[in-house]
This record gives sequence, C-alpha cells and structure tokens, in this order.
Amino acid sequence: MRRGKPELLVAVLILFVVGSYVWYTQRVDAFWREDAARATEMYGLVFRAFGDTTTGSSTAALLTLSKDIREEGVPLILVDPQGMIAAHANLPFETPEHPVPNSDPRVRNYIPILERQHPPIVDPLVGRIYFGDSEGVRGLRVVPLVQALTVIILGIAGLFFIRARGDVARERIWAGMARESAHQLGTPLSSLEGWIELLEERASEDGTETPVRHMRADLERLDRVAHRFERIGRDPHLETVNIGDVVDRTARYFRARVPTLANTIVITSSIAENLPSVRGDAVLLEWAVEVLTKNAIDALAGRGGQIRLSAERGRHGGVTIRVADDGPGIPRDLRGRVFDPGFSTKKGGWGIGLSLAKRIVEENHGGKLILLPTDQGATFEIVIP
Repeated sequence: MRRGKPELLVAVLILFVVGSYVWYTQRVDAFWREDAARATEMYGLVFRAFGDTTTGSSTAALLTLSKDIREEGVPLILVDPQGMIAAHANLPFETPEHPVPNSDPRVRNYIPILERQHPPIVDPLVGRIYFGDSEGVRGLRVVPLVQALTVIILGIAGLFFIRARGDVARERIWAGMARESAHQLGTPLSSLEGWIELLEERASEDGTETPVRHMRADLERLDRVAHRFERIGRDPHLETVNIGDVVDRTARYFRARVPTLANTIVITSSIAENLPSVRGDAVLLEWAVEVLTKNAIDALAGRGGQIRLSAERGRHGGVTIRVADDGPGIPRDLRGRVFDPGFSTKKGGWGIGLSLAKRIVEENHGGKLILLPTDQGATFEIVIP
C-alpha cells in the first residue's frame, strides 16, 4: 500500500460500486417492465377466452396461458392428490421431452429444494404446486450481496489506506530526524578527527600506536554510522559490492572489541573462493551484517562462545551470508516474531535492529533474511540475488 497506488485501488472500488448500483437498478427496472408486460398479456388472453364462443377456444386459451407461464422461467413441479408427479417445468437439468410422470428420480429429489425456497400452493383438485425462483430473481438477489461485500472491502481498504498514510508520515518524521542527527554528528566528528591526528603524531613517542589505531577505527565507524542515517528514507545507492570484503571487515572490527580474557568470544569468518559480486548498497548491507553480529555478541554476553560469519555462493546464484552463534538461541515460540518492529528478547532492547536488517535485505535488495532452524544457538541467513 505504501509503495503502490492505494488511491487507484480505492477509486476502482468506488467506480465498481457506483457502476454495479446503476446496472442493478436498470436490471430491476427492466425485470419489472417485462413482468408487467407478461402479466398484461396473460390478462388479455383470459378476457379473449371469455369473449370467444367458438368450440375449444377456452381450452386453447388455457394451453396458451400454461405455455406463457412456463416461459416465465419459474421452476415448477406439480404433484397430484395421489402423490404422483403430474408435470414439471424449468428445472435445472434436462428431462425427456415426453417424460413418464415419475420416471426421473431427480425430479422428486428436487422437490425439497423448491420447498425450502417457497411453501407450496395447495389445491384440493390439482394437488400441490412446488415452485422456486427464476434465474432473473436469483441474479437480482446476488448483486446486492456483491455490492455489500465491495462496500465492506472499500471500508477496510480505506481504513488500511489511512493507517498506511499515518505510518508513512511517521516514517518521514523519523527519517528526517535521522538525517538531521547525521548532520549534527558532522561537527564533533570533524573535531575528533583533528584530535586523533594529533595523537597519531605523538603515538610513536609514547608507545600508544595500538590504542590510537583502534580510536581511528572507531572514528571511521562513527562516520559510517552517520552516513547510514543519511540513507534512511532514500533510495539505495546500488553499485557492485564485494560481499567477502563486507563480511571480513565486519568480523575484523568486532574481533578487536569482544572479551578475550573472561567469557571469551571468538569471532571467525569464512569467505568462499571466487565469490561473485552483487549489485547493492555496500553501506546498507554492512549495516545489516553488523546488526546480526551485534545481536550474536549480545547473546553470548556473560557466558562466552563462538560466532561464525560466512559467505558463499547461493544455490540459485548470488551470495549467501550466514551469522551463527552457539549461544542460548531463540525460544521456539518466539521465532516467528523476531523480525517484528519493537519486539526484542533483550531487556531494554528497542526491537529495531532485526526489522531494519530485514528491510534492508528484502526491500532494498530483493533478497531474503531468515532465521534458520537450529538445535543450538541462532543462525541467520541473508540471501542476496
């Protein structure tokens, strides 16, 4: 609804309701006009028989009247006082041209169906006449139901449209705030850049090369994060991306920042040879991989363990990325909700990371992000076509 044309859908539904209403009223008008013409014709036929004194005229008039009634299209079954089927007309199945009254069991089986539509007309001399609705009447009954269903769908679509509009407005606000935050980060980042350059000049003298190098890496990451926020709400910048470099860079960054003494966390990476390049946004894809890696680190906090990042050729082309850990895993009853915005298994978590990663992979790159079934830990798989 957000990316399509909801206004067009609502307009089509409105046009359908209005058009069907006009068609229905015209159909009703034509039906009653035809019914009035047939009733008038039969009325004239009766008075013609009264005025015709020739022998057999009354019988001929009655036969003509019976024929006109049959042509009304109303299904009829006449059962005589002895319970035998004397005649029938306009049934929804073919019968012999000159049937024996009780020769076709389908005729007798159809009596309860007509009885459910209308109570039979009882005459002591003729018997019981069972009748149903003609095709025209049935059609007139269906159209209002279709119209009512369309109005309900229109109402639901309208509510969904209003809700989607509200979501889009909120997303625009958040996107604007994210871009403004990225803009505001520019000044302190520039200042930090100058201080780190000053520390780098003195690092060889006081032996602080390693801390300064890590500070430089953190500064570069802050700069990348700021640029990521600038991408929110905008179309992805597609280019040729080496997924192996993305995975390796993520592993190296977090490997230098996880516990190595107590509750050790070991991060390994495995990149297949001759990995094909893909079309995508390198900044956003790295963001998605970092989200999965950070979640794995959080899952191992206080207990230690191993995190494995890998990239290999996809089964149907493209690249498959996996981020796996041997932590406590995700409870089976919560697996279906991990990608829902706002849902988090961590105390104090915002529940944004996985939903953001899924949106980056699936909406921006036409890929797939899934949680694989595992006996231990959690394994997330990204498929980029």
